[in-house]
Amino acid sequence: MGGDLLIYGSYGYAGSLITQRAVDRGLDPTVAGRDAEQVERQATDLGLDHEVFSLEHGTVVEDRVAAADAVLNCAGPFSRTTERLTTACMETGTDYLDLAGEIDVLEGVAERDRDAEKDGVSLVPGVGFDVVATDCLSGFLESQLRSATELTLALDGLGTFSPGTVKSILEELPQAGAVRKNGAIRYVPAAWKRREFDFGDETAKTGVTVPWGDVSTAYYSTGIENIEVYATVPEYAVSVMRRIRPLVPVLGLTPVRRALEVLADAALSGPTARERALSTTRVWGRVVDDEGSHVTAVLETPDTYDLATATAVEAAKRMLAGEVSDGFQTPASAFGTDFVLDVEGVTRTITDAEQVPTADVAR
Repeated sequence: MGGDLLIYGSYGYAGSLITQRAVDRGLDPTVAGRDAEQVERQATDLGLDHEVFSLEHGTVVEDRVAAADAVLNCAGPFSRTTERLTTACMETGTDYLDLAGEIDVLEGVAERDRDAEKDGVSLVPGVGFDVVATDCLSGFLESQLRSATELTLALDGLGTFSPGTVKSILEELPQAGAVRKNGAIRYVPAAWKRREFDFGDETAKTGVTVPWGDVSTAYYSTGIENIEVYATVPEYAVSVMRRIRPLVPVLGLTPVRRALEVLADAALSGPTARERALSTTRVWGRVVDDEGSHVTAVLETPDTYDLATATAVEAAKRMLAGEVSDGFQTPASAFGTDFVLDVEGVTRTITDAEQVPTADVAR
């Protein structure tokens, strides 16, 4: 495999899994991050080159990424790392990927599309579970109903978390919820809407709206202007989420958020290999057009971290091989809607489809 890959945040929970898989798949990445002890230990254990740098000084970041053909950013929260690394990559002509799932972060990268295209740089955020699984399902559904004007997604089985994931969730607290309406992102209260979903086992599960990254990316992948994303929660949690709405602004305050992040680091280490092996996630998706035609499908995947590890490494390999167009891309637009199906254990099933004749609607 040609090209040099730099993995920033390589020693975090997700970064460690991704770095190990990259080595196992024949890549020879340079590991990087701001913690010298952790970077050096990882580099020694795996026999890799390493770089130690923070993202505080732009010229330093540019100097460190200039030698790489692509950077894979695994250092969350991405609201603190993506902009600085994408800026450096665009200055040095280095392609960029990350694991971001935060709506504002994804929108920020999308806004750099034209500049990146002029600079000859590919920008592909969201190459982990979020948003590969949902993005690929969204693109597939739109391909089955080109006239679709509404997209609804729902996730079930989001049960494993690492400290980095929790920190990213904390970063999103001030927004609480988000949907896309008539092409524009609209921020809404936590658990703004609730619905029942059948993920294929004929058992209804309650889902509430969540600010998932596809509120941003699915719009670019599909052109659909009305998008809602739900996640399943226990019935009692719906009322709890609604009752704590007044506390959301307080939880989003920097001092409070930083304190919660310290607790996350202390209390969480990420799921074990056995826990990941026992975990599965399902994504329900449905597109509808103005005539009432619709297509529904369910995607079943392994644990979110196992999927993210596989998709991030494969995305990096394809990026290094020169398979990605310049400018901003979503995973589905960069690698195709079947990209997620290349991961072992992923299945996709159409569960319902109906084409409503225009004549019937008119009557």
